[in-house]
Amino acid sequence: MSKEKKEETSAEVKEEQTQPSADKKDGKKSKRASRLFLAVVVLFLVWWFNNLTLRTSNFTVYSDEINESIRIAVISDLHASENGISNERIVKRIENSAPDAVFILGDMYSRDSEWELMEIPVKLVEELSQKGYAVYFVTGEHDTSQLYIDAVSNAGAKVMDYKSEIVNIKGNNIEILGIDNVYFSPTFDLNNAFTLTPDCYSILMAHIPNYEAYASFGADLTICGDTHGGIIQLPFGKGPAYYGETGEWFPEISGERADVFDKGMFPYNGGAMFITSGIGNYPVPARFGNRPEVAIIDIKSAEKE
Repeated sequence: MSKEKKEETSAEVKEEQTQPSADKKDGKKSKRASRLFLAVVVLFLVWWFNNLTLRTSNFTVYSDEINESIRIAVISDLHASENGISNERIVKRIENSAPDAVFILGDMYSRDSEWELMEIPVKLVEELSQKGYAVYFVTGEHDTSQLYIDAVSNAGAKVMDYKSEIVNIKGNNIEILGIDNVYFSPTFDLNNAFTLTPDCYSILMAHIPNYEAYASFGADLTICGDTHGGIIQLPFGKGPAYYGETGEWFPEISGERADVFDKGMFPYNGGAMFITSGIGNYPVPARFGNRPEVAIIDIKSAEKE
């Protein structure tokens, strides 16, 4: 075989050897890209599920002051945004649960919002009122505009800014009280503002949890928001990743403590404080293991159980 033919044959062999190697590299790059894309999709779906899907959470409390069971819906911390959970979805959840009254606990828009966003919770109140629900409302630290508060009142909500009212629901005398505190002095004492009415089941509305002060006051049920349920909840019931009240990371892992008031029902002598996870996000949508909720609380007769 001539030298030229040998060189041609050698070149062909090299080309054949090079081609599969390049194909393998392209295949590996394609697989890596596919895996990266799949990971991004999965992460997006996890984020979407935890931040933009709405659930109904059910709770039950019992009292000697109740003859016939009543049901209340509790919503809070909407932090209205253009792409957040819609009023339609919230109203549908409430309608499906058929409560006797709706309690709104503040921060329904974020401070410095334009009127278009502030108007979203106003329209929510209006729709709930038009459907026949009694709506009670307190403000948080964000939604303090007097223009907004007046609009909420005109839309049909009863604004409970250090007000109380006794209503009859299904034959039960229910005393509803509300406060609009965004901070508490060391001498804060609700007994200086209210006297609970005997033979009434009392519900205290307060945006910000203050367990010791509310337990000292002694309403049958205190309902709060503000915490966003701790934002990120650890798996296996290990509590919030961060507890803003004390500035502590992993408070239920780092030490046994009974004062992590993040979300859920916290009994005290003669009653309980309830904290809802709320609906929206602030300042960023970072919920995990702690989906937005409409909370439904059934208040039942202790004697019938």
